[in-house]
Amino acid sequence: MYKGVFILYLVCFGCYLLFTRQPDYFDGVQVPAIVRKTVNITDGKPVLKAVFNTGTKEFAIDPNYIFRNIEEGQKLTVIYETGLPEKGAVYTFWGYWISWGELVMSVVLCFALFQIAVSVTNNPSPESLIEQMEFKEEKKKKYLD
Repeated sequence: MYKGVFILYLVCFGCYLLFTRQPDYFDGVQVPAIVRKTVNITDGKPVLKAVFNTGTKEFAIDPNYIFRNIEEGQKLTVIYETGLPEKGAVYTFWGYWISWGELVMSVVLCFALFQIAVSVTNNPSPESLIEQMEFKEEKKKKYLD
């Protein structure tokens, strides 16, 4: 039972990941980018930006993400949709395909639903036990008449 639940969880979570990425994996364009240090307009502090070129204009996006180490001069791949290149994302496994919020919530949801299923089926009522014990399977014909 545990293997089946785990396999079902992986299939559902994999389908969810494949079709909910923004920018879209299937319609997105992947281009190389380089990390440069730029000055933040609001407070004047230096920040790292992944700079990429769409062919007509240059864009910069924030490459930082939890547990991802980015250094100046590092080469990355950026994915963006042609209509909104300013909303591009760094194309990496951690951050694009899997984010920490989705991972935590899916594991919590899977665990909670599994616990609910176990608690519902764990202690059947006496009436249902009697019904299950008295059940006799009917003989079925091999061929329909």
